[in-house]
Amino acid sequence: MDITPFVPADRQLVIGYGDLGFTITKVRYEGSVLVFPDRVEAWPVTSFAELTVDSLAPVVAAQPRPTILIIGCGKGMQVVPRDLRATLRAEGIVIEAMDTGAACRTYNVLMTEGRDVAAAFIAV
Repeated sequence: MDITPFVPADRQLVIGYGDLGFTITKVRYEGSVLVFPDRVEAWPVTSFAELTVDSLAPVVAAQPRPTILIIGCGKGMQVVPRDLRATLRAEGIVIEAMDTGAACRTYNVLMTEGRDVAAAFIAV
C-alpha cells in the first residue's frame, strides 16, 4: 500500500536546504525565502535579528492569509519577540519558530495536510 501523500503540482514542497539557499519544487532559491503553498518569494532577511513586523508584511498581506507561520530561525531555534508574536496573532496568524531544518520539514507536513500555512526560512 502506497502511503505517500498526494501533493498537487502547483504546491510548493521543500526538497532541500543548505549552502545559503533552498530547493523548492525543483527550483533552487539563493538566500532566505517566504514560502506559501502556491508560490515562493525572495526574503531579504539574513539573520534572526532582522525579523520584524515589516519583514513579515508579505505574510500578513497574503491572500488567502495563512493561519500558521513557520519561522526557520537559522542554525538554531530562537525566541520570537513577544510584540511580534502578539502583532501577528492579532492578524489571526500563529507563529511557530524552530531551526531552519526542522521548519522545512514541519512546513512540508502541514502543507501536505492542507493546512493554511506559510513559512519564513532564514538561509543556512
